[in-house]
Amino acid sequence: MTLYGVGLGPGDADLVTVRGKAVLQDADVVYSPGRLSRSVATEHVPAERIGDLDFPMTRDEDELRRAWKAAASEIAPRAREGTAAFVTLGDPNVYSTFGHLRRTLDAFHPEVDVETVPGVSAVTAFTTALGVEVAAGSTLALREAARGTAPTGPDRMVLFKVTDAPATHEKLVDAGYDVVYGRRLYMEQGETVVTDDPGALADRDYYTLAYAERDDVDATPATATFAETEDDGESSTERLRTDGGVNDGDQPKSGHARDDDPTTERERERLERAEGEACGDEFPGAVGR
Repeated sequence: MTLYGVGLGPGDADLVTVRGKAVLQDADVVYSPGRLSRSVATEHVPAERIGDLDFPMTRDEDELRRAWKAAASEIAPRAREGTAAFVTLGDPNVYSTFGHLRRTLDAFHPEVDVETVPGVSAVTAFTTALGVEVAAGSTLALREAARGTAPTGPDRMVLFKVTDAPATHEKLVDAGYDVVYGRRLYMEQGETVVTDDPGALADRDYYTLAYAERDDVDATPATATFAETEDDGESSTERLRTDGGVNDGDQPKSGHARDDDPTTERERERLERAEGEACGDEFPGAVGR
């Protein structure tokens, strides 16, 4: 039948999508490539339905290909007979082991249907954890920064696998970047760290990422001016009204609107009608203008 590649999100079991959870609960067997993904999957399916796969910690491509062929041979019969799932942290198609499995199945077990269920990736989840806003119109590049490397060029970058934060940091700062780091974001295993101090991340951890932004990038959105003080000394937030409310300072003691206040009853009615028309509402008769 089908093998589903299911993205588990960044590590918190509550961040698995509704679709992903449903697929996991319906699958006859759920395969996990590692301890962290297994710990998330077992929050949604019984441990006895988890199938563990062994992958060598090596860069030897021949050995890795042998391991993936063995994994595909293990999974294919179960997927032909019923429904199987293969889980990965993040999204199955972003820095994931699932691509290797999909290609291996296509080559040696083409009869197995493969579908992908997207997950929340650290590529996007980092913004919330680090308090970063990537505004509309911004460009964002994804790079690796393992073993102290420091890619440069783009105005904004998300760096994965920052295993030597102090070395990477020094190079990025020299190149004119401001950098903030996140380690084990949303993960229940290990300590979550968010910092701009690379010294706090001197010990190496594969699950460390960084957001680097050139210090000369103009990242000020148009609405940021709302927080600025206006010429008359009154902040814009003090002048805001919600639901037609009036600030205390705008209302005379008599309880009636001032003659010079633009929010008189007639003016207020005209504005409300104009707003309604702009939203597609229709009003009988002419609107006082």
